[in-house]
Amino acid sequence: MKLPKELLNGCIIFIGIAVYFLLMNVMGYGNSFYLRLVNIFFVFYGVNRTIKMNIDNGEKSFVTNAVSAMFTSLVGVFLSIIGLISYSYMKGGDQYVQSLSKTFLFGGNPSIFTYSISLLFEGIASSVIVTMLLLLYWNNRLATD
Repeated sequence: MKLPKELLNGCIIFIGIAVYFLLMNVMGYGNSFYLRLVNIFFVFYGVNRTIKMNIDNGEKSFVTNAVSAMFTSLVGVFLSIIGLISYSYMKGGDQYVQSLSKTFLFGGNPSIFTYSISLLFEGIASSVIVTMLLLLYWNNRLATD
């Protein structure tokens, strides 16, 4: 059974982010806020791969590519949030999330649920931004061909 390209590339985004964050934790850089921002490159890679696969298959419609790209990035975001929740519970639950929040944008003592919901909203917003940037890039590139 062949997975749809959106699911496949969403899983690639998730695997890239998961391996990257686990590697950062092993190397002792898990608290570095700036290194956490690198995960956007995995989202760019997965979404770009989906759009390129669509174009290679002859699908050049802006709307179709937009839906496909958004679905890809949202799969990556949802899988990453589920992975974070699972990892947080394995590492000690709310205490682990509170240690993360010291280097993130939170004050107080967020729960796993609060932390995950806020990251979900941030992930959805970044998915929209990445999707629109790549769609504009490919739309301009196709217009000049």
